[in-house]
Amino acid sequence: MISNSPQDIRKDLGCAKSSDAGGSLSRSYLESEDVILSDSVKEATNEIAELRKQIDDHNYHYYVLDQPLIDDAQFDRLMRRLIELENLFPSLIAADSPTQRVGGMVAGGFERVTHLTAMRSLGNAFSAEDLLAFDQKVRSGLAVDGQLEYIVELKIDGLAINLTYENGRLISGVTRGDGTQGENVTSNIRTIKSVPLFLRPDRVSVSPVLEVRGEVYMPKGEFERLNRERQDIGEALLANPRNAAAGSLRQLDPKVTAQRSLDIFLYGIGVYTGIELTTHEQMLGYLKKLGFKINFQYQVFDNIADVIKYCQGFAEKRHDLPYDIDGMVIKVNNLASQQVLGYTAKDPRWAIAYKFPAEQAITVVEDIFVGLGRTGVLTPTAILRPVTVAGSIISRATLHNQDFIEEKDIRIGDTVAIHKAGEVIPEVVSVITEKRTGEERIFTMPTICPECEGHVVRMEGEAAHKCTNPHCPALFREGLIHFVSRDAMNIDGLGPAVLLALVDAGLVKSAADLYKLTMEQVLNVPRMGQKSVQNLLSAIENSKQAGLARVLFGLGIRHVGVKAAGIVARHFGNIAAVQQATVEELVVLDEIGIKIAESIVAYFATPENLQLSADLDAAGVKLTEEQQKKDENQLFAGKTFVLTGTLETMNRTEAAEIIERLGGKVSGSVSKKTSYVLAGAEAGSKLDKAQKLGVEILDEEQFKQLIDE
Repeated sequence: MISNSPQDIRKDLGCAKSSDAGGSLSRSYLESEDVILSDSVKEATNEIAELRKQIDDHNYHYYVLDQPLIDDAQFDRLMRRLIELENLFPSLIAADSPTQRVGGMVAGGFERVTHLTAMRSLGNAFSAEDLLAFDQKVRSGLAVDGQLEYIVELKIDGLAINLTYENGRLISGVTRGDGTQGENVTSNIRTIKSVPLFLRPDRVSVSPVLEVRGEVYMPKGEFERLNRERQDIGEALLANPRNAAAGSLRQLDPKVTAQRSLDIFLYGIGVYTGIELTTHEQMLGYLKKLGFKINFQYQVFDNIADVIKYCQGFAEKRHDLPYDIDGMVIKVNNLASQQVLGYTAKDPRWAIAYKFPAEQAITVVEDIFVGLGRTGVLTPTAILRPVTVAGSIISRATLHNQDFIEEKDIRIGDTVAIHKAGEVIPEVVSVITEKRTGEERIFTMPTICPECEGHVVRMEGEAAHKCTNPHCPALFREGLIHFVSRDAMNIDGLGPAVLLALVDAGLVKSAADLYKLTMEQVLNVPRMGQKSVQNLLSAIENSKQAGLARVLFGLGIRHVGVKAAGIVARHFGNIAAVQQATVEELVVLDEIGIKIAESIVAYFATPENLQLSADLDAAGVKLTEEQQKKDENQLFAGKTFVLTGTLETMNRTEAAEIIERLGGKVSGSVSKKTSYVLAGAEAGSKLDKAQKLGVEILDEEQFKQLIDE
C-alpha cells in the first residue's frame, strides 16, 4: 500500500474549498472522498494523472493569472505526493510531468533546430516621424485612407523563443538564432513554470501542431538577487537582466536554469490549423485561453497619433515595471492585412519596433586603457567611474580609435555624458568641458605595444593603430579566445579566465593543444574541479565535429566573418582545397571580395598557419564541409527565384538547394528582375506582387516539370 492516506492528505491540506472567484476545480483531488491509493500500476496511473492535472492548474493560476488557489505548503504537499508515486512507479514518469521541471541531464551542447516558420526581426523606429512614415507605408500597401487598427505591445527585453506543441504537448523550445534555425533548449524551457508542459483541450480548441513565439526574461528582482549572491562570493556581476536571461537559458545543466526564476510572455503564433482568428488581439486572447502567459499592457488604436502618444508615454513608465522593456512593438491588428503587406527580405512590413531614446548618465573618465584585439589592432577603452545606465552598471566605454578621441576631445579626468548606443554598447556622447579643472590629461596612442613592446604603427588609410610583432602574446591570447567563441568552435566552459589559466600553466601554446589536454593536466590548474574538467574536456571533444566553416572563422583570418567562412567552406569542401585556392578562384564566389580573397591567400601562405591546420587535422578536428553541389546542367544560370507559400513534397530549403545546384539564385523579395516565383499553398503578398509585375509564377508541379526536362 502506498503511504499517506487520503485522510492524511486532506488533513494536511485543510480541505479548504476553492472560491468561486478563484475558479473551483471539478472533482478536486484535495476534496475527493473516493481516491483509492494502492500499489497497482492502473490506480497509480490514475492518481498520477489527477495530480498532474491539478498541479498544472495551480501553476497556471499562480504563475500566469497571479491568483493562487492554495498556499505554498499545500502545493508542496501535492508535489511530494506526485514525486513519491513516480519514485514507486518510474515507468510512469513522463517528460511533461511537473516533477521534471527542475531539470534533467546535463547537455553536451545544443543542437540546431529549424523553425517551422521563420522568426523574423523587426525594423526600428526612433521618433514620431519614423512612426508616421511607417503608417504611410502601411496605408499605401493596403490602399487605405480611413481608420486603420494598430495593436501596441511592450517590447520585452529578453531572449526570443519558439515553442512547438504537438497534440497539446510541448515537444521543443528553440531560441530565435538566425531566424531560420536556433538552439534546442527544451530541457531549460521546461524549468520555466509559466510555460505549460501540455495544453488543456477543456479550455479551448487546440491546434494539432502549434508554434508559438515569446520572450524569455529575468524579472528585475531576480536579477538583483543573483547579483547580490555573486557579489557575496566574489564573482563578476551580471551586466543586465537581458544578458542574465540569455545566459541562464543557455546553461548546459537545466538545474542551474531552474534556480534562475526565469519567466516568459507569449506574443505570437507561427503555425496553427483549425483555428479561426482575424486579429492579433484575438490571437493574444487565444494564447491566454490555452494557458500561456501574455502581457496585458497592450492597447488597440485606430489612428497613428494615439499610437505615438502611447509609445512616448511608456518611455518613463517603463522604470516602474518589474521587468525590462526597451521599446514598444506596433502591429497592424488585422491578420488578413498582415498577409497582404507581407515581408521585406528581413522584416515584416506590418510591424515595427519603436525604440526608446538611449538613456544618458554623467560620469568621469578615470583612465584610458589600451587593449589589443586578435588582429593586433590597439583599441582604447575609457575606464569610467561606475554609473547605472538603462538598468546596467557601466564602468567602461569603447573609444574606438585616436581619431574618435581627438574629435570629441576626450581627456583623462574629464566629466562626460555617456549612453548605451542602441541600448547595448556604452559610448561617450560628449565632454562637459565646463567641469574641467585644468588637471585633465590629453591621451595619445602608444608607439610601443603595451603587451610585447613591439613597434606600433598606424595603418595607411585607416584609423587603426596596430602592433607589428606577429608573435605578440596578446594576438595569441585574443586569437584563442576567438577560436573557442560561440560562432567559432563554441566550446562551452572555456571562457577567457579558464583559457588564460591553461595558457599560463603552459598547457596551451596553440589552438591545436586544446585537443591534447588530459584530465590530469587540467586538474592541476587552480580552481578546476573534477566535474568541471570532465564537462570541459567533453565540450572540447564535441567541438571536433564543428566543421570547416566554423574552423575557418575561428582561425581569425582578417576580414573573414561567419558568412564568408561558410561560403568558402561549402564551395571548396576541405581545408586542402582552401589552402590551394588563388585570389582569382575566391573572388568569383558570391560576396567574397578582393580584400577577403587576398587575406585568405596571405594567411595560408604562412608556414605557421599551415602547421596549425595540420595539427588540428592530426587532433581529429573535422576540416571538411558538405559542398554545395552544382549540376553540369545549369538550367537556371542567370535566373532569380522567389519562394512563397507551403510546398507539398519538399520544403523551401530543399527547393532552394535544387535551384542553386542548377545555377540559379534565391531572393527574399519580388522585383522586376525576378525570373520566377515558386508559389505553394497559402502564398501571400509575394504572389500578389509577382502578379502585378507580370513575373512568371510556377506551382510545385510546374517547377518539377521544369527541372525534369
